Amino acid sequence: MKKNNQFEKVMSRRELLKRAAIAAVGVAVTGCDSSGGSSNPGSDFSTTMPTGENPITIENAKPGTQDWRLTKTSTVPGLANPHRTSGRSPTIEGYCAANSVRAGENLQIMVSTNPASNFKLEIFRTGYYNGDGGRLIKTYDSLVGITQTDPVIGAGYVRECQWQPSLEFEIPEDWLSGVYLGKLTAEASGNQSYVIFIVRDDRDCDLLFQCSDLTWSAYNMWPTDYSIYSEHTPDWSSTAVPSGTVSFDRPYALFTHPVNPLTDSVGSGEFLPWEFPLSYWLEQHGYDVSYISSIDTHGDRNGLLRTKGFISVGHDEYWSSEMYGNVLYARDAGVSLAFLCGNSVFGHAPLYSSADGRPNRVTRREGWFYGLEAASIVSDSMINENGFNPNMGPDAALLMGARTPAPPAEAIGAGNWTCATPNHWLFNGTGMQEGDSIDGLVGWEMHAEPALDLLGMQIVGAGGTTINGGSPGTYTATIYNGPQGNIVFNAATIWWANGLSSPPGHIHPTRHGVTHQGPDARVQQITHNLFNRMINGQS
Repeated sequence: MKKNNQFEKVMSRRELLKRAAIAAVGVAVTGCDSSGGSSNPGSDFSTTMPTGENPITIENAKPGTQDWRLTKTSTVPGLANPHRTSGRSPTIEGYCAANSVRAGENLQIMVSTNPASNFKLEIFRTGYYNGDGGRLIKTYDSLVGITQTDPVIGAGYVRECQWQPSLEFEIPEDWLSGVYLGKLTAEASGNQSYVIFIVRDDRDCDLLFQCSDLTWSAYNMWPTDYSIYSEHTPDWSSTAVPSGTVSFDRPYALFTHPVNPLTDSVGSGEFLPWEFPLSYWLEQHGYDVSYISSIDTHGDRNGLLRTKGFISVGHDEYWSSEMYGNVLYARDAGVSLAFLCGNSVFGHAPLYSSADGRPNRVTRREGWFYGLEAASIVSDSMINENGFNPNMGPDAALLMGARTPAPPAEAIGAGNWTCATPNHWLFNGTGMQEGDSIDGLVGWEMHAEPALDLLGMQIVGAGGTTINGGSPGTYTATIYNGPQGNIVFNAATIWWANGLSSPPGHIHPTRHGVTHQGPDARVQQITHNLFNRMINGQS
């Protein structure tokens, strides 16, 4: 693995500028006016979109294909609920030895086929690509497939594979940062599944897209009912701390929640249903975006300073304390934050080394981001009978502006996203008035309980939620000012990205009696306004 000297050179310029700005400002607070601007229903959407050439526009001008999509899958049922698939694809399945890799680094891919069969691996970079959603990057034909052994059940019910690599290759210099899908096809059966990895870089960028892969692993049931939520014994609570331990060293089965029952996403974690609609839309509109893993957020604090805007997307539930601290550090250094997500920064999940000593490969839930003073809100049913003391994280609302409500059952529901402050610049060009709603945008979990003392705090969206006609709670979408003229937006819904685009193969989610209505011009314009402010500052 070669030493990455480019990192220090690329980072130094942006980091020194930010540190100089902090030193000049000292302890003064100079946040922009979060409520400034007036609604302008007649404004042209193009005025808030990026212009000019950047690596993303160059990449997306290349020919795309929809061949990245799976066309034949075979998954097995779960043990706890045989009516819901575990998402395992034993005829062909695999995982990567790293969540993210840089150009010049090697990546190992482990694959198992049962029965043994040679297989094909096609690697696609996901993006817009004239609406096709992906570009074929590399093909490996007739790779040797073997049946690899299921791991034993380890401490904390961990299932940690130690498979032999089926392929190892160096990431070429011309592979742009992005989310890459490896499409596996068994020659004997024609069955298919994915492996997924992120190519990251260290260049300055306008937006930094964090994939929620720590949460993907938490919900991964592979091989059968071994997610953080699996109840392994009769007295095991699915919400207890410490939870069962989960490992990145295993294939991604389907997300355990019935909102994602699609077998044609097997092996891709939660990227395709909740995150790809944002990535697809960003690249469609030429935003200069780079991609990282949750593990990069955890381990590379200064790497967050190379961007103007950090994005958390979709179902970004599980965070480590280091992730929280590093994103807070970036905010205080002038990076804007966009939490286009729900139920996020909720489960406190420290990262541990694998059995063979590789860092950041296993995790378990040890508490919640409610703050130490709020530990009393955790019910006895959420703590194991062994008396484990919850390892509480700081209050998520102090970072995001709002948090998963307490008790967390009130975070579950769906509904319409309703405008609360129509004169805010966020709504420029949307035509929205107070009380106007975007149907079905809130779900299936949300944020509420805003930290009202944050600088320039504004509640920009608020309303009630439903579970099949009941009314379990409310949500609040917020925006507040960072200390360096930056901003922090919280959309308060997992389904925000689904309001931006519908890539090939995408299905609008339905949950709690509410169906998402798909892309909406108002969601798109709000997001353009947000990113324009994050990238260009107050105009």
